[in-house]
Amino acid sequence: MGKPKIYIDGKEGTTGLQIYDRLAEREDIDLLLIDEDKRKDRLERKKLLNAADLVFLCLPDAAAKEAAALIENQHTRVIDASTAHRTSPDWVYGFPELHGRREQIKSARRVANPGCHATGFISIAAPLVELGLLPADGLLTCFSLTGYSGGGKKMIAQYEGEDRPCALSSPALYGVLQNHKHLPEMQKVCALAYPPVFTPIVDDYYKGMAATVPLRMSQLRGVSTLHEVWQALSGYYGGEGVVQVEGDPTDPDSGMDSGFKIYANMLRGKDTLSLIVAGNDQQFTVTALFDNLGKGASGAAVQNMNLMLGFGETAGLNL
Repeated sequence: MGKPKIYIDGKEGTTGLQIYDRLAEREDIDLLLIDEDKRKDRLERKKLLNAADLVFLCLPDAAAKEAAALIENQHTRVIDASTAHRTSPDWVYGFPELHGRREQIKSARRVANPGCHATGFISIAAPLVELGLLPADGLLTCFSLTGYSGGGKKMIAQYEGEDRPCALSSPALYGVLQNHKHLPEMQKVCALAYPPVFTPIVDDYYKGMAATVPLRMSQLRGVSTLHEVWQALSGYYGGEGVVQVEGDPTDPDSGMDSGFKIYANMLRGKDTLSLIVAGNDQQFTVTALFDNLGKGASGAAVQNMNLMLGFGETAGLNL
């Protein structure tokens, strides 16, 4: 059997370019490339979509739905990086570290790649709900800090332009109407009765993300200490290669003292995600630290491709 043929529909966007960068040097796949003057030619795109063994859709929602409809065979498998199919029952949600999800992804024909903010929240809330520690009707909040690359080419140009507004040098809260496009997947994948109150924040740095869920111990069941919370999350993700839980915050040698800081760009350039538990036995936070273009987008897409095509799960990733 020959090498699998891969096509990136929307390679010119931020996510598409990052996927291409991770795949360009690999010798175990064949990348199908569209002629530059035909990249908006519907018939040419349709030909490549149907010729590929696996397609990445790096497009706006409406265009992703249209592209998926252009695939007329039962052979081509799809990873959609848009929001379009993340809550669809016909698509597998591409978060391999959630229990039972890895095998679903391996056999899936259609995989929806998670959103960046959603990745952080889900990595924290989903295990706690699944383990029975957090009631599904719990009222949660989440604030998530991201670099401006998450906004795509237009936002990157605004932040890096010579005549940019002075306001861009400070953090910007957005999605304040509680209508952020990641909220539906955050609620559904975590099996929550209510979506979290969510505050996304974009700041003046290129990439990196820190999504934080504050909790009181009284919200949880079956645990009463910070060590037990850390132990539960560590056990859930035990043996994972991409998602890790940092050291026990109650260990005197953990380095988690009053001067401890979490910088949102600490994992820039990496395709991993680290969970940091911090606080005390009454109230605490869990922070998911990762690259919004890595585990938050393109790195996750390549991880899902590896599973779907039978490669080593972390092939081509920067760990």
